[in-house]
Amino acid sequence: MNSIKNILILLLLLVTSFTFSQVTFEAKVSKKTLGINERLRVDFEMNQDGDNFNPPGFSGFTIVGGPNQSVSNSWINGKRTYKKIYSYVLAPKKRGDFTIGQASITIDDETFKTIPIDITVTAAVEKPKDPNDPNYIASENIHLVAEISKTSPYLNEAITVIYKLYLAPSINPYDVNVLDNPQFNDFWNQEIKLKELKMEKGSYNGEDYNYIVCKKLVLYPQKTGKLDIEPLSLNVVVSVPTNRRDIFGSRIMTRLNTTAVSSKRIIDVKALPEAGKPVDFTGAVGDFSFKVTTSKTQLDATESLQAKVEVSGKGNLKLFNLPKISLPSSLEVYEPEHSESVRTNLEGMQGSISDNYTIVPQYKGKYPIPSISFSYFDLETESYKRLSSEEIIIDVLDGPINSSNGNNNVVSDNNIKQRIVLNNDQFKFIKTKTSFTAISTAHFFKTKLFWLLVLLPFLAIPLAMVIRKKKKDMAADVFGNRIRQADKLARKYLGKAKRELGKKEAFYIALEKALHNYLKAKLHIETSELSKDRIKALLKDKGVDAEVITGFNTILESCELARYTPITTVTMQDDYNKAAKTITLIDKQAR
Repeated sequence: MNSIKNILILLLLLVTSFTFSQVTFEAKVSKKTLGINERLRVDFEMNQDGDNFNPPGFSGFTIVGGPNQSVSNSWINGKRTYKKIYSYVLAPKKRGDFTIGQASITIDDETFKTIPIDITVTAAVEKPKDPNDPNYIASENIHLVAEISKTSPYLNEAITVIYKLYLAPSINPYDVNVLDNPQFNDFWNQEIKLKELKMEKGSYNGEDYNYIVCKKLVLYPQKTGKLDIEPLSLNVVVSVPTNRRDIFGSRIMTRLNTTAVSSKRIIDVKALPEAGKPVDFTGAVGDFSFKVTTSKTQLDATESLQAKVEVSGKGNLKLFNLPKISLPSSLEVYEPEHSESVRTNLEGMQGSISDNYTIVPQYKGKYPIPSISFSYFDLETESYKRLSSEEIIIDVLDGPINSSNGNNNVVSDNNIKQRIVLNNDQFKFIKTKTSFTAISTAHFFKTKLFWLLVLLPFLAIPLAMVIRKKKKDMAADVFGNRIRQADKLARKYLGKAKRELGKKEAFYIALEKALHNYLKAKLHIETSELSKDRIKALLKDKGVDAEVITGFNTILESCELARYTPITTVTMQDDYNKAAKTITLIDKQAR
């Protein structure tokens, strides 16, 4: 009986041991039904560590956060509990039914997969208006606006679209990324590159706001009628204020990801008027000048010249054809080489385009390049204009003569050799007479400068003695020298931090060094003693308030964390000001 009981106990222990060692790997979602304006959190959770984690494709969603990894490892009543989670934050792209596919991971040379999860995305839902909810605060204080220069342009008239992200003064941006770019299928478009994203002051609905210009474009509509300017979608990482405050009385901020979407805009493109439209009009719209030039007007046969047909000015320079030149058949003409020198800014295309023709005459004589014309639609007067070039005569001085006598063509070569006549004035440019003048020599001996240089060493002796005594006294003050050197380094690094504003990593390295060197000078400690507990104890002994000590350590922690998180220039300036203020408080309070 006892043996059977022992066997049962052993089997129970084995089953229990197997149950606790069993691997679990599963997917969990924050909700299975959400609005298109909401976010979905997906966690892939396992109870043992593994390798080669492979997430699903998240079709129908955009990843706005993650993957974030968290690990917990605890012992409760002698039993180990391990948990590892890979987290993603997803934003739906459109309404519909979607599936979070299988994720996989390898644990102990065995592959485990999660079960797919069905998700339903509905129309936008009304979010609760909770003034303490960071997401609600962000939605009420962040606005993405598409500003359009003209909503009723002509066909091929330039319009500008500027996307501005407006932020209430209480919102601090960390990072801005494009989620979805608009498609401009009915436009010729050119994006104006931005050197950097800068915060500027402005107003939104009559209230003071900060704004960031996120994108600039120039559009030339290629169709008439109503055309859509599609919305731009941004993923914005911001910090919003909470009800908690720090030692300086400022609100403590919480960081979150949010989506900003501009509204769709519609423009009504007008057709160019038919009345007065020239027959040779090829679609040029703007303000232009036109000319035809040649590299030379006189040459010999078989030599070449360049003829340039050029249009310059402001308008849709890349969207129309240049007129062709017409030349006599006795001039050999090659296919033109097209060239463009066009820059695009917020006012549209500006510059010039040209066709360059290479022309080679075959016979002696005079050949006209007839006048040609170019027509365009002038936006200022809303009428068509025509520009014409001047007629150009090409004079071929020497070469075969193209003569005709009946049906027979006779070509005679008129080569006349001429004797070179020397000119007696051909070396006239060489000077044969000069007009030199003597240079007076000044003596340096016994001048005022001479006596000053003689007496200067004797005058410097008393000054040198004073400086030497001062240096000797300073050298004897070892403790004072140490403090002065540390103060000098603190000022150096604090000044460098100010110069590095805008460069995140360099700024926080310089700021951290400035704080450390200040402490070394103030507390008379070495670098090896710079620990949080040691700093706290020494400052407390000197009578510094606990809030100031906490603030100082908070700034040091910010220096460490800021190197790995997105930071704006506004935040850097705020940290710099806090550091300067904290140093001032310590100086006032320390005994």
